[in-house]
Amino acid sequence: MKISIFKYSLCAGLVTAALPAMAAFPDKPLKLIVPYAPGGTTDLIARIVASGLGDVLGQPVVILNKPGAGGAIGSAAASRETPDGYTLVMAVESSHSVNPSVQKHQMYDPIRDFAPISNLANVPGVLDIQASADIKTFDQLVKQLKANPEKFSFGSSGNGGYSHLFGERFLKATNTKMLHVPYKGLGPALTDLLAGQLNVVFDNYPSSAGQLEAGKIRALAVASPTRLKQLPDTPTYAEAGYPQLNTPSWFGLAAPAGVPDAKLDTLNSAVKKTLSDPQVIAALQKQGAIPAYTTRQDFADIIRDSNEQWRAIVNDIKFEKL
Repeated sequence: MKISIFKYSLCAGLVTAALPAMAAFPDKPLKLIVPYAPGGTTDLIARIVASGLGDVLGQPVVILNKPGAGGAIGSAAASRETPDGYTLVMAVESSHSVNPSVQKHQMYDPIRDFAPISNLANVPGVLDIQASADIKTFDQLVKQLKANPEKFSFGSSGNGGYSHLFGERFLKATNTKMLHVPYKGLGPALTDLLAGQLNVVFDNYPSSAGQLEAGKIRALAVASPTRLKQLPDTPTYAEAGYPQLNTPSWFGLAAPAGVPDAKLDTLNSAVKKTLSDPQVIAALQKQGAIPAYTTRQDFADIIRDSNEQWRAIVNDIKFEKL
């Protein structure tokens, strides 16, 4: 009996030795696809988190910007990547909830084609006007819009984008009118706002922060649970009397569908640790973003619920799909 056990153990040992060692994940750099241009809110958050995530994982996380079609081009490209855990994508409210509600021909399914990892941050929106404008408060703007319905215009990142639809929500909530002027990104819209070619831009705080700090534009309201410490004198939409507009945008992390659960769990744990790092927290808060780690399931629920909400909003404002 001892001899047979010895032979069995020897054979088992030889078989084990012949198997390739299972490499720990990750054992090479990761790629993070950002479906928007450099310098925007999504890109800023991605770079802050990628740096911290790389430190936690022990491998660099390389940013790859693939902008276009309101985030659809980069998101679609990410959905077709090999599901090995080495390609990640910024899954944000605009690309993964708004787009499916406004685009007739979908290049990807935000739920079926992606594996949610975690939400990363919630970002307050701001209602921007030119600093030199005579209008100084939210109430003054609403009064002027009602008195001069054909006089005012607002710019957005593009027809059917988040900033456009938020503007339409604002107009419906306040029972006012403005001419919508679509741009290829909010950068050009802010440039025209500064030049006096526009009256209003609905933006995320991070991409407006520089101009707000420089005093070139003024925020009349913020979409945030509380006032921003960077804008202590600016009321929330709820304080202004419009709680239905007081919802910040979510910015999360996902992977192509099919990544093994064990790898997704590793990535989720790494995000949790990253978002608890004081330096990462400070960097996000400096941009006006609120760190918002979630479990994989909770983030999946956020995406699903957000899709339902935006479908209802698009139907409510009678937006014609693109």
